[in-house]
Amino acid sequence: MNLPEVSIGGLCPKLPVIQGGMGIGISLSGLASAVANAGGIGIISGVQIGFREPDFEKDPVSANIRAIGKELRRARELAPNGIIGMNFMSIDSHYTEYVTEAVKQGADLIISGAGLPLTLPELTAGSQTRIVPIVSSARACRLILTKWLRKHNRFPDAVVVEGPLAGGHLGFKLDDLYNRTNQTLEQALADVVAYIRKFEQEHNVSIPIFAAGGIMDYTDVQRMLEIGASGVQVGSSFVTTKECDASDRFKQTYLDARPEDVRIIKSPTGFAARAVNTKFVQQAYDHGGIPVQHCFRCMPEICNAATTPYCLSQALFDAARGENMGGLVFCGGRVGELHEIVTVQQVMDRLTKPAAM
Repeated sequence: MNLPEVSIGGLCPKLPVIQGGMGIGISLSGLASAVANAGGIGIISGVQIGFREPDFEKDPVSANIRAIGKELRRARELAPNGIIGMNFMSIDSHYTEYVTEAVKQGADLIISGAGLPLTLPELTAGSQTRIVPIVSSARACRLILTKWLRKHNRFPDAVVVEGPLAGGHLGFKLDDLYNRTNQTLEQALADVVAYIRKFEQEHNVSIPIFAAGGIMDYTDVQRMLEIGASGVQVGSSFVTTKECDASDRFKQTYLDARPEDVRIIKSPTGFAARAVNTKFVQQAYDHGGIPVQHCFRCMPEICNAATTPYCLSQALFDAARGENMGGLVFCGGRVGELHEIVTVQQVMDRLTKPAAM
């Protein structure tokens, strides 16, 4: 099966591969530009993107807004002909400001999950920025598409279906993940494909679907295409590349992780998440938690500094830098299969070309 040509609102990558947005500081302009130059779609994570700015602790919102522009401009310089987008969590208290800035700075597309990105059409109205929601079920997909159409007369330019083997925050119930009673990616993808195909016929539109979570090689990609996907979104495999923006210690945590080191946790966001069972995670969940030293107020409606087991932002900062017992290292369910540092081009080849006999 040949890889299909894909159009995301007129954006046509050479290869139907989206690099997943990984924060904090894991997928910035370095990784995103390398993926874009290799023919895929490079995604910069907008989650606390300004954490390296000198005034971040004092004024994180301004620092993040400034860094959005810096990272997008740098990615454009490194990949002038590539497709560069950003990923934002819709539960972020400053989602509106961050998406608005990314649009102002000319992001080709916005991918958004961690909740339902119901306001995304109005935040991108009148721009050339394409919009792509992340869903984990046909039910969530139906809700988003119905509300976007009714309130904004807007269709998504693509949809990402994220299965239970994805890294970071997951769109599945904690108990289902523990008991393995959740849908598989294949099941969720088939349901979303069936719903969107009917939706396309009713509204005379075309909406490409990307499968995400546990995609490692060409065989996985072909399986998703056979179910009805137009392409794939991949995260973990791009972490163990030379071009990834993460620290060497972060990458080494991936290389050292065995399958039994992967753990499902309840994030301070309230969502289930998947991470490496570092010493930090063990302290946070098994030994009384880690007191919050400074609250960045990124999600005050959700996260209470007095009761949370740790500060999510600080834990991810520490992970990106390789500090504080390893920090919170989000990972995909198949991280144990990554054993060496490679290049982005090698990952793209593994995803888009059959293995040599």
